[in-house]
Amino acid sequence: MKRTIQTLFAVMAVSTIGAAAQTTQTETKTTVELKNGESVTVTGCVEPVNGSHGFMLTHVADKKGAMHNYILVSNEGDLAKHVGHLVQIDGKVTDGKDGKVRVETETKTKVEGGDDRESKHKTDIEGAPYLGVRSVKMIAAACR
Repeated sequence: MKRTIQTLFAVMAVSTIGAAAQTTQTETKTTVELKNGESVTVTGCVEPVNGSHGFMLTHVADKKGAMHNYILVSNEGDLAKHVGHLVQIDGKVTDGKDGKVRVETETKTKVEGGDDRESKHKTDIEGAPYLGVRSVKMIAAACR
């Protein structure tokens, strides 16, 4: 009986070591896309959104005059270099009746010696003042 208990503990110890040695690798890909918005060309100042990794376009105007602020939507990483700059942005806005932002997140977890897992999540946001960025051109190094 004593030998059986010792063998059981030895097997459990090896199993625990094997489980601890298992590695996982997680990859997350997020895409943000603006659907059905109205095309615009506007100028404004790029500002960071407090408590977020996002950006907002403030002091927005087009050829007709002043507009409200927009949360910027872009899969490009170049907005950070324009913080504090006056820029011209070509894109689409969602504050019209048909515009919406679709956020899709796909997560893949690879488990060494185990079953891989995959999850997908889609969210649609409608009616909020988003501006999907197609292109950015710096007009001035400082805002007003």
